[in-house]
Amino acid sequence: MSDSIEIISWNVNGIRAIANKEAFKWIDDRHPDILCLQEIKALEEQIPENLFEKSYLERHINSAEKKGYSGTATFSTLASESTSTCPDIDLLNEGRIIENHFGDIVLFNVYFPNGQKDEDRLNYKMEFYDRFLEHCETLREEGKSIIICGDVNTAHREIDLKNPKANSKTSGFLPIERAWIDKLLDHGYIDTFRYVNGDEADRYSWWSYRFSARVKNVGWRIDYFFISEDLAENLEDAFILDHIEGSDHCPVGIKIAL
Repeated sequence: MSDSIEIISWNVNGIRAIANKEAFKWIDDRHPDILCLQEIKALEEQIPENLFEKSYLERHINSAEKKGYSGTATFSTLASESTSTCPDIDLLNEGRIIENHFGDIVLFNVYFPNGQKDEDRLNYKMEFYDRFLEHCETLREEGKSIIICGDVNTAHREIDLKNPKANSKTSGFLPIERAWIDKLLDHGYIDTFRYVNGDEADRYSWWSYRFSARVKNVGWRIDYFFISEDLAENLEDAFILDHIEGSDHCPVGIKIAL
């Protein structure tokens, strides 16, 4: 692997819509080493082969069983040794995880469930969180280093959303959801954006389509890169590309020496 690689994660809210809007042009200019997309809302055969001008060595698509829903895609210039869709975590086959192994490093591209629909869905989200962390911990016991990216569907701290008080009873900022991120960090994972940028305020990755939220920057930081703490010294940068449009989310990324 090269000395330093760039990994970018983006919830595209429909890969075909993004492609039609030509909102992938910046990818051709930037050409990250690994690109992880969430909420692709497409089957593999519905995704154009020539999505990007510069080709990727590997393309992994995990579509949801339910058409036009959820789904993840990972594009990589690096060859992975194995890949999994983690059916023991994603019990409802919603296309939520792609796990790639690059030597001792395991990269997870995850679209975590949203808990806003009802109590059952919130419970499913919390159980998904716990199954996922348990799986990561098993891999770490085997000597693996972990990189987790994607739409976590929870803002961790008050600084991570514009209106914390107004959303204190909204799924995505509930105490139990935020406590899971605390638990993740307590288990030796790092929120890369905060690690690099400290308590930089007004930095978000998702904005409602309503009330001109993006123009006013009334947002939430719910898209993350977490790394296991053994990779901390390898981390060179962590960033939010909030100028990139095309989805209700913007891309987030890291540069890491491997």
